[in-house]
Amino acid sequence: QVQLVESGGGLEQVGGSLRLSCAASGRTFSNYAMGWFRQAPGKEREFVATIGRSGGSTVYADSLKGRFTISRDNAKNTVYLQMFSLKSEDTAIYYCAARRIGAPSATRNAYDYWGQGTQVTVSS
Repeated sequence: QVQLVESGGGLEQVGGSLRLSCAASGRTFSNYAMGWFRQAPGKEREFVATIGRSGGSTVYADSLKGRFTISRDNAKNTVYLQMFSLKSEDTAIYYCAARRIGAPSATRNAYDYWGQGTQVTVSS
């Protein structure tokens, strides 16, 4: 069992930056691939980024490449999402997810554990 707790969300202006963190419980964090998803009001939850268990492999949603960076620190059981040049359409609840299989995946159903989410609001 893995518990995930996101933090770092909040209110930011258009063009600003935020870094989200997701702290995981358990001693097997380094075995899991991790992902970030987001859900805007009235929309489906969508893929943002994923990282393999060693951190050497990452995949991003095409629309977010170049603005978002996913990384992980296995010693701290934490995965991060650095967001730059924020836009109003980035407003959403951001969820962290863990996958028992160590390969990254952009598919929501591939993930076994989910955090409660952290709200990101980008205002102009």
